[in-house]
Amino acid sequence: MFAATCTSMSATLRLGFLCCLGCYTIWGGLPLYFRALDHIQPMEMLAHRIIWSVPTGLILIIIARNWTQLRAALTREHLLWLSVSAVLIGANWLIYIWAVGQERVMEASLGYYINPLVNVLIGAVFFAERLRPAQWVAVGLAAIGVAIMTVALGYLPWVALVLCLTFAFYSVIRKQVQVDSRAGFVVEAALLAPLAMIWLGWFVAQPDGRLMGTGGWDMPLLLAAGPITAVPLILFAIAAKRLRLSTMGMMQYIGPTLQFLISVLLFKEAFGMTHALAFAFIWTALIVFTVDSLMGEAKARRLARAAASVR
Repeated sequence: MFAATCTSMSATLRLGFLCCLGCYTIWGGLPLYFRALDHIQPMEMLAHRIIWSVPTGLILIIIARNWTQLRAALTREHLLWLSVSAVLIGANWLIYIWAVGQERVMEASLGYYINPLVNVLIGAVFFAERLRPAQWVAVGLAAIGVAIMTVALGYLPWVALVLCLTFAFYSVIRKQVQVDSRAGFVVEAALLAPLAMIWLGWFVAQPDGRLMGTGGWDMPLLLAAGPITAVPLILFAIAAKRLRLSTMGMMQYIGPTLQFLISVLLFKEAFGMTHALAFAFIWTALIVFTVDSLMGEAKARRLARAAASVR
C-alpha cells in the first residue's frame, strides 16, 4: 500500500510539474506566435483572441463537466468582479500584442519579471500585509532596476509597468473571487466577446477590412488564438492544485526568461551594458525574493510540525 501511495504521489507531482512547465513555456513562446501575425492590427488580434476563447473555454467545460462551477460563476456579485478582471486581462492582452509588434518584447518580459514583487507590494498597500526585510530589499532592488531601464530606454518602461500592474490586479481579483478557473475564464471571455464582435464587425465593414486576416496561414493561426489563450490557463490551474507555492514561484520565471531570450537572440532587440545592469538588479531582486520565500515556507512547515507534535 505504501508503494502504491508513493507511486500515486509521484504521479501527481509529475503531472503538476509537467503542466506548470507547459503553461510557462507556452506563455514564454507567445512572442513567436504574435510575431507571425504582426501584420494583423493589435485590436484585430485582440478581437480574435477574445472571440475564439469562448468556444475553446466551453469545450473545456464540457470535457471537465464543469457546468455546476459555471453556473456558480454567474451570480451577480461574481459577474461584477469578473467584469473588472475581464477588462484588466483584456487590456493586458492588448498591450502585450502591441509590444510584440513594436519590437518591445524585452520590455514586456521586464513586466513579468517584476510581477511577483509588485504582488507582494500590493499585499502590503491594500491588504496590510507586513513585508519581511528581505522582501523590502527585493522591491528596492527591482525599483533600481526599473530606474536604470528608464535611463537605458530613454523613457519610462510603461509597457512593463502596465503589463505588470494589470496582471497583478487581475490576479488579486481572481484570488478573491472563489470560482473555478475554467468557469471564470469562460465568463470573462463571454463578457468581452460582444464588444470584440461589434468592433470586428465595424472593422470588416471598412474599405480595407477583413474577417480572417489576409488568407493563407492567417485563418488557422487566428483560430488557434483561443486554445493558445485557454490551454496555459488550464494547465496553470492543474499545476496550482498539485505543486507547492514555492515550486510554482520558482517556475514562473520560465516565461519571462524565454521572452527575454527570444527578444535578444531571435528578434535582435537592442541590449547594451545599461540594459544588462538593469536586468542584473532585477534578477538579483528575484534571487533575494525567491530565497526568502523558500526560507519562509520551510520555517512555516517546521512550526506546523512542532505545533502538531505538541497536540
